[in-house]
Amino acid sequence: MARVNRAEGAVALVTGANRGIGLGFVQELLARGAKKVYAGVRDPSTVADEFDGVAVEVIELDVTDLDSVQRASAQCSDVNLLVNNAGYFANRRLVLTDDPHAARQEMEVNYFGVLNMTRAFAATLGANGGGAILNVLSVAGAFAAPFMGGYSPSKSAALTLSTITRAELKGQGTDVVALIVGSVDTRMASHVEGRKESPIDIARASLDALNKGETVCDTDLMAVEARARYFRDPARFERQMAKTLDIDVQSTGR
Repeated sequence: MARVNRAEGAVALVTGANRGIGLGFVQELLARGAKKVYAGVRDPSTVADEFDGVAVEVIELDVTDLDSVQRASAQCSDVNLLVNNAGYFANRRLVLTDDPHAARQEMEVNYFGVLNMTRAFAATLGANGGGAILNVLSVAGAFAAPFMGGYSPSKSAALTLSTITRAELKGQGTDVVALIVGSVDTRMASHVEGRKESPIDIARASLDALNKGETVCDTDLMAVEARARYFRDPARFERQMAKTLDIDVQSTGR
């Protein structure tokens, strides 16, 4: 049987596309033969040489702004592959916090931003043959990660959203893949020690999952191992998470 390549000939839109995992997706989509890639960037003036020499159309896009999302939907009416990658990590406690607005902003970007984009592009995907949505989530959304404050519940909400989206859009042939990402070498994870995967490897694993028809994908070793430890003994895992929180508070003061 011939190997499926859903990226070949696709017209993709990647949010948060100018760095990290988003940039990895742009590069890998083009490497796999995408016809066109829209790079959604909140402030295009900040783009330097990230897209030099590649066939990318940069669009201004703030996933938390409904007007911005609607403009992107009108501008990108040929999209058949949506990558919801834009994310925000405030690195603050959830309850014992020094910034009561941080969790709301994390939810605005990581959950409502995905919902805004999904609502805006659902009809477009349906009109273009169904296509697919890839939601870049986190192992911190697969189970509670206390040391990640409001980020963990926001990604958990987006994981639930992925399942509901898959059910609602099944009739129009839209595939939805929830990507459970561990530790990646990005600016967001600059405070994390230990092994980190490269963003482009996350993009490769994600697109491979789409090709194989997976609905949920652990994109890297950390995600696989963390989820396995949790399911083997949830109570013990929670105790370990609590210890990690204590260490994190001592080292960061947050």
